[in-house]
Amino acid sequence: VSGLGVRFIFRCYGSVFPKALVWALPNLLLTFMLHTLWHNSSKPTWASVQGVESIWAGYTGVLGFLIVFRNNQAYMRFWEGATLVNQVRGEWYNAVSSLFAFCNKEDESQEAVFCFQQLLVRLASMLYC
Repeated sequence: VSGLGVRFIFRCYGSVFPKALVWALPNLLLTFMLHTLWHNSSKPTWASVQGVESIWAGYTGVLGFLIVFRNNQAYMRFWEGATLVNQVRGEWYNAVSSLFAFCNKEDESQEAVFCFQQLLVRLASMLYC
């Protein structure tokens, strides 16, 4: 049971967390400082900041565009990969069909041909798993 669980997430080798922390920790510190400054400030100017709505609208607009663009790219890559996998499956099917068609039809080698065909079908079916 030692290999199961979520401990693999926190290892450094092969994990995305060290790279993500490089971006997340500075933002965390900046957010914490702004939050502390905002709520501990006695100046009334902090309470009435002008233009926050337009900044927030611009931020959410850009963020929404980036999310839609990224999802569209992932969707296109998925369908390109799915199309190529189906094309490869068709090519393998054609190859196996050709090998079946060119097998020897003589009666004295029917046992060897049958064993070859069975082996070929088993090997080809492993390609689809």
